Amino acid sequence: MSEVTIYTTPTCVYCNMAKEFFKENKVEYKQIDVSTDSQKAQAMFEKSGQMGVPVIDIDGKIIVGFDKESIKEALGL
Repeated sequence: MSEVTIYTTPTCVYCNMAKEFFKENKVEYKQIDVSTDSQKAQAMFEKSGQMGVPVIDIDGKIIVGFDKESIKEALGL
């Protein structure tokens, strides 16, 4: 099973869409709320070069935004 981390904020519509996609496809994921943790926000920026969310890390592959096709490819769905 892939290791999935999503960097998110509580008000992010695309983050919620990504999390719903993971639930529908029975993908376990770790959620990091960057609105409450500046160190995690900095780590997200270093990985992606972006301050926007979601940033999704699937086995080290970084996907910025809710790009369903890239997510499916990275997960082998």
